[in-house]
Amino acid sequence: MLVVQNLSKTFHLHMQGGLSVRALDGVSFHVRRGRFLGLSGPSGAGKSTVLKCIHRTYLASGGSLAFESAAYGTVDLATATEAQVIQLRRSEIGFVSQFLRVIPRVPTLDLVAEPLQIRQGIPLLEARQRAERILDRLRIPRPLHSAYPATFSGGEQQRVNIARAVGWEPSLLLLDEPTASLDRESAGIVLDLLSELRDRGCTMVGVFHDPEMLSRIADETVRIGGES
Repeated sequence: MLVVQNLSKTFHLHMQGGLSVRALDGVSFHVRRGRFLGLSGPSGAGKSTVLKCIHRTYLASGGSLAFESAAYGTVDLATATEAQVIQLRRSEIGFVSQFLRVIPRVPTLDLVAEPLQIRQGIPLLEARQRAERILDRLRIPRPLHSAYPATFSGGEQQRVNIARAVGWEPSLLLLDEPTASLDRESAGIVLDLLSELRDRGCTMVGVFHDPEMLSRIADETVRIGGES
């Protein structure tokens, strides 16, 4: 599903006289379809940067990121056009960050239903019903389904974030510390959801703040900033 070869990323700090910071240098790994690959390593090693290069939030400075797309065949995400990247994000590649970023004053239920409508073409009523089931599974109380996530706790916002990302079942799901703000019970529910999604064929690459959580979900692990 994804082959990363010699990935590098350099940041140029223009506000500091053009200082260059090498964040990644020669990172290589591959992940098979329907498997969960975990990224481990010390803080600052570049784990989140790897995910953002795959998602094309960051443009890789070197190397290749060969993704097997259902629509385009093999696509190098390091050199793909912006139009291709946008289309892949809409139809095949999902991303869960540590923070929920959404349009204000949109009810929670509609936030989770929206990707189902846009990415899978599901009618509004059915999309809302599916969104409701996911939110129930993640223990978001029914009275909050019609509320705005901006008023929620950090843990509630993150569970909405996860519901929004997993509901449409992307081909490739990138996870950047998805359980960092959750209690252990909620984190366990998220791991169960991710396991079920993987069993249905979703490929995942993820970073977890808790090594125990990572060991529970990952089929294999690659160390960033050190030996595998």
